[in-house]
Amino acid sequence: MNLQYTFLVLEEHPYGRQMLQALLNAGFIPNTIIQEVSSVADVEREKFLTRMAGQPIAPRINQLIVGRKIPLYSVADHNDEICRQLLLSNNPDLIVLGGTRIIKPSILEIPGQVTLNAHPGLLPWLRGSASVGWALYKDFPQGATVHFIDPGIDTGDIILREELPVYHHDTYESLNSRVAELAAQLMVRAMRAFAAGDVPRTPQPIDKGETLRVIPDDLLVIGIQRLIDGTYSHFSD
Repeated sequence: MNLQYTFLVLEEHPYGRQMLQALLNAGFIPNTIIQEVSSVADVEREKFLTRMAGQPIAPRINQLIVGRKIPLYSVADHNDEICRQLLLSNNPDLIVLGGTRIIKPSILEIPGQVTLNAHPGLLPWLRGSASVGWALYKDFPQGATVHFIDPGIDTGDIILREELPVYHHDTYESLNSRVAELAAQLMVRAMRAFAAGDVPRTPQPIDKGETLRVIPDDLLVIGIQRLIDGTYSHFSD
């Protein structure tokens, strides 16, 4: 099955760049890339660059697609009418999210099949923002989840979920980087499942887990200290 998909990403988001690189390397070429150029994109990009400071970052989007005939568009908001019309004109089977704001139903209803997201945490236990930091603070395992998008926040049916091994030499920054890489590889596996027409789908128990905002600095410090002093419960070595 030849998948026609559109890739949505906040401008130069490092998480999205990692995912796009993995998809391209696996032969999944988007029919269009639509990036959002906005203050939201600026804030989210810097947030992730800080979380991944000192770690390898995937090339910029223009570098990733050089030599490829992939249209790249910029919009002010992925939920606006310009983005909607671009999507309608491309008629994708799937939309793949590579780090975006919350996408509204008027956009989600466009693809012929579904919209997919790779969440940098283990659903359903940690929905929302800053899952790596929250997992450290709450002493939960690290990992990533690919799921269908529905109108809720990270509540869609799960396709793939995998725990990330954590080592004593890991840092907060290396965990964020490695979780981003795992999320990208899980998205590749999900796309292969779609191409084969054999997609696993597990509904999330809505009564489990919680939806979290960005972790406060004081709680993040407590979580990071678990790594430093070796009291984090989920080391693999």
